[in-house]
Amino acid sequence: MDSDAIKSCCADAYTKDVVALLLGDSYHPGGTALTRRLAGHLALNADARVLDVASGRGTTALLLAKEYGVRADGVDYAPANTALAQGAAQAAGLADRTTFVTGDAEHLPYPDETFDAVVCECALCTFPDKPTAAAEFARVLKPGGRLGITDVTATPGRLPPGLTGIGSRIACVADARPLREYGEILAAAGLRTVHTERHDQAMLRMIDQIEARLNLLRITAFDKLADAGVDLDAAPGVLDAARTALADGVLGYALLIAQKPLPPGT
Repeated sequence: MDSDAIKSCCADAYTKDVVALLLGDSYHPGGTALTRRLAGHLALNADARVLDVASGRGTTALLLAKEYGVRADGVDYAPANTALAQGAAQAAGLADRTTFVTGDAEHLPYPDETFDAVVCECALCTFPDKPTAAAEFARVLKPGGRLGITDVTATPGRLPPGLTGIGSRIACVADARPLREYGEILAAAGLRTVHTERHDQAMLRMIDQIEARLNLLRITAFDKLADAGVDLDAAPGVLDAARTALADGVLGYALLIAQKPLPPGT
């Protein structure tokens, strides 16, 4: 499958209502609590302009605009998500401080040095060309600006077979990288890692949540699951494989903060 097909497949999957039923408002481990922790490392103020890459239905961008007073932009590959995020902004009374557009993380539709901060939650792991995406993060950041990432970490060669297909890529597992490698990718783009944290337990809690909701939805929304292509027979084995990979240290979740250096002499 080529990179454009992978992007379309991932984007389409996250527009489905069943994803919200399984994951809740925040489509990533740790939810809004971890988003707030991430934001706390970004030195945000009311004058800041922040970009949320792979913004989905707008949860992170809207939280940053409401709680930190920033101007938040969101970019997502799926037009349906852009429309939903715009509607959520209107409903929340935040349309004057948030803007959502459809675009590609590997070709961000913004001028150089536009943003004081960039965030990307549980999405870099799905991008086919991670170095190009990292270079785009760096390009649109102002000197001294910070990048905040929360993402799945994995040791690709040690993942069990059930966690390596396209479905697992969509689930943010199959093409995830070790935390060290994310740092190397960002460093090659000119971004210096200044802080990291492990949040593996957040991923374990999400696995437990998905299992519980699948068991409920099997009864109350079986047709929605089937229409979304959820394989209810295979799901328990995949979730167990993910738990085992977590216990073995092969799979995890992390927070990473990187900074774009200031020009020499400033």
